[in-house]
Amino acid sequence: MESIIPIKGNVRHIITLDPTVWIFDDRRVDLKTYFTESHIEKDELEEYKREMGKHWSREIMEGATFPPTLETEKKFEKRKVLTGTYGIQLSHFLKIAEPAEDAQTLAFETSDGESHSFPLTKVDDIIFKFSDEGKPLLEGGPVHVIFKDGTNNDNPIRNVIAIRVD
Repeated sequence: MESIIPIKGNVRHIITLDPTVWIFDDRRVDLKTYFTESHIEKDELEEYKREMGKHWSREIMEGATFPPTLETEKKFEKRKVLTGTYGIQLSHFLKIAEPAEDAQTLAFETSDGESHSFPLTKVDDIIFKFSDEGKPLLEGGPVHVIFKDGTNNDNPIRNVIAIRVD
């Protein structure tokens, strides 16, 4: 199984995706809770400012020392990453590839020789599942294509080897 997926076709930049490193990406979403909780698109700059403000306030209140709770929090987050089921939105990567203005469709090519096409306007509704229970998707992977609304969660598009923009 090849773990690299190219985005090709009618794009300004042909890029390759490596799902094995997305576990470290802050844009990942926890798929165990994604379909049961409401989601609000967040501004990354505002989120950064808010987190820095919390950190600053914590340092003022507790001092610059690192209390034992910080280590416990880090261990919990590390354990969560190693045992979680995660996905990431395709739109993050398609922005980098920059589809041409006349591009209309997005197709997922599979190792089975199939091609699943969708209107390019639906890119915000597509999530790549890349991890299940902390492990990469070896069977049918490296990614499974699922929809934001969860309608194909039980039957995702598998064996994706390329993404073609037409």
